Amino acid sequence: MSSGESGSGTLFSNPAADDARHSFRDKRAGLVDKTMSVRDAVTRFVHNGDYLAIGGFGVDRIPTAVLHEIVRQKKQELSFAGHTATHDFQILAAGNLTGRGKLLAKVDIAYVVGLEARGLSPHARRVMQSGEVESCEWSNYALAVRLRAAASGVPFLPARSMLGTDTFRMSAAKTIICPFTGAKLVAFPALYPDVAAIHVHEADRYGNCRIRGTTVADLDLARASKRVIITCERLIPTDVIRTEPDRTLIPFSCVDAVCEVPFGSYPGNMPYEYYSDEPHLREWLCAERSPDTHLPFLKRNIFDVDSFDEYLHRNGGIERMRQLRACELLLDQGM
Repeated sequence: MSSGESGSGTLFSNPAADDARHSFRDKRAGLVDKTMSVRDAVTRFVHNGDYLAIGGFGVDRIPTAVLHEIVRQKKQELSFAGHTATHDFQILAAGNLTGRGKLLAKVDIAYVVGLEARGLSPHARRVMQSGEVESCEWSNYALAVRLRAAASGVPFLPARSMLGTDTFRMSAAKTIICPFTGAKLVAFPALYPDVAAIHVHEADRYGNCRIRGTTVADLDLARASKRVIITCERLIPTDVIRTEPDRTLIPFSCVDAVCEVPFGSYPGNMPYEYYSDEPHLREWLCAERSPDTHLPFLKRNIFDVDSFDEYLHRNGGIERMRQLRACELLLDQGM
């Protein structure tokens, strides 16, 4: 296979499969109890300078509690996979505030800054336009292919996506010639995140996970990442997991930490569990319009908050969560 064109972007992670294997070899393979608090999980497994990737899609099934804790602990110089990233990127951008250092340093961009139909995050936009964050462009599908390559243990995978586009030109991909057909393809480098955070519906204490609804690229993400933090709506017994083994989508061997966090995707949507809190998401966007309102908002919701439970309590508590659960139930029933 001969190489052809190359994008002008910078590759932020090492795609070498053999190098990644050294990290995977050190993972705890046995059935050991991995339950811990979110604070402990972030302290132990998220390090300054890491490449971070987040599960979920848009505001669906995002690990909000982990994101808050990363900002609260003032992690610095992280690289980030902006794969279908909306509120998760908005939260992390809060770490790039004057006087608090630089949480985000490099971003592989597919979809960031926007919160879909809700509008653009003013602060995330300021962060990306400031020039302080280095970026490389991809499509959402391209990042999924990169994770699939890593999960497969190969340094790249070919695809047709992005051929002839400005996205390819601004990426770190390369074109190759297929040795069987002579067709021109794009070679997407494997993406091995240092750490991933994924929110799931149910997990046992070892890290066997169940997800209802769309899984996006999370199954590949769990297998591609060197360290994996799982937050779950419910911690369930392993005996229950074993009654329906086909429902285990992420196996314990991929997981390093398990944190039980009911309503852990709030204010995002958790399919079949609770709907997104649209007024609170609008409140985020409005608060970000000016630093004079943004910092007090962040102090109330992240910096001066001791736990995710306290964050929920400050935004309506169990009564609000019941309302969102009832809304999701009505939508699930098509009403």
